[in-house]
Amino acid sequence: MSTGTRNRMRRSGAAALVLSCAALLAFAAQAQPPASVPRIGYLVHSPLTDPPSPERAGFLQGLRELGYEDGKNIVIEYRSAEGDPEMLPFLAQELVELKVKALVGLGSPVIRAARQASDTVPIVMLFAADPVALGFVQSLARPGTNVTGMTHMPADLGPKRLELLKTALPAVKHVAVVWDASNRGAVPEWKAIEHAARGIGVRVSSIDITDADVDVLGARLAAARPDAIMTIIDPHVAAYRQFLPRFALERRIPTMFDWKPLAEAGGLMSYVPDFPDMARRAAGHVDKILKGADPAELPIQQPTEVLLTVNLKTAKALGIAFPQPILLRADNVIE
Repeated sequence: MSTGTRNRMRRSGAAALVLSCAALLAFAAQAQPPASVPRIGYLVHSPLTDPPSPERAGFLQGLRELGYEDGKNIVIEYRSAEGDPEMLPFLAQELVELKVKALVGLGSPVIRAARQASDTVPIVMLFAADPVALGFVQSLARPGTNVTGMTHMPADLGPKRLELLKTALPAVKHVAVVWDASNRGAVPEWKAIEHAARGIGVRVSSIDITDADVDVLGARLAAARPDAIMTIIDPHVAAYRQFLPRFALERRIPTMFDWKPLAEAGGLMSYVPDFPDMARRAAGHVDKILKGADPAELPIQQPTEVLLTVNLKTAKALGIAFPQPILLRADNVIE
């Protein structure tokens, strides 16, 4: 082979390599959103699931309705503490350092961690307990801080759950309330339930899960010997969404939960805000922030619906016949 031929081959190979690199770069440019695409953080205490939880699905639906698609014109940086609350501050700080345009959080412990990480990055609550009492904002109408989004004011709903439970089961005299007493956002609801219980002649027992695993929680519930079980939901309590309905069914104890998945997992009843819809509406706050709105001026919204779910399959297993007023009021019936 002549020297000229070898040179021509080298030039052809180099040209092919350049073209290949150019093609790869073009593909990468298409596969990766441009740097100008805004990033938002999404921080949760519980593990991320696939398919998404109803709340995350609601949030993503809200974004789609507003014209956003993850990976195209918006990038969502997901972070999960995998059930370990001590991880939340580190994950929140990581998202802040990524310079996200907004940090979306689910639950009061997450919002607290996000606030500790930054008082300037906009924080959007998918929902959290009374943000005014917790010091996250100055008022619902005008937050006055970097926090906005949705709240569900659980202290107003706890007594209503107890009332519905007593209406459905008039013989109930003693209710065990499972909650995380270390969560300051849950304290107002516990106090409201205690007050309401005295008014209707029901005794309530606090079953604190702050330091409890499944075995400890089971032992505490067994020792309490309640006529019924209620919960004050937060990410810690939600981790027992399979255990609590199963424990209650095995011991033939009726339940009233404040998270629909617990009723779907075998609980007798739940009375809860429409959390997926609240998450869907929270996407509107993200949209406004990305368009330049100041979270300090964006009013915090509350649920428009609170839904009663009754599980007839569980009622049959427990030998319970729901009073007609409860059935007529039910928004969801599981058969």
